Amino acid sequence: MGRDPDDMFGDENYPAYTIGQAAEIVGTSQDFLRRLDEAKLIDPHRSGGGHRRYSRYQLRLAARVRELVDQGTALEAACRIVILEDQLEEALRQNEERRRD
Repeated sequence: MGRDPDDMFGDENYPAYTIGQAAEIVGTSQDFLRRLDEAKLIDPHRSGGGHRRYSRYQLRLAARVRELVDQGTALEAACRIVILEDQLEEALRQNEERRRD
């Protein structure tokens, strides 16, 4: 049985966007998104035909990398910064959850 569409689009990890849509949303080229895949920052879902599909979460990471690259940061360094920022955010979220328990 398939997932309810409301659940899918409410899920920030659901791969809802094609590479063309993702590039337009992030304001970059499809090649830039492919380079992020090569740099192992994001691993887009592949459709049955092998096409890349991106989630909102992945688009947020891509947009942050693009922002850093636009400011003059090298792509590999920007990817590493974004990974570390994301890990820190997750650790802070987990700590906050533990404090509430």
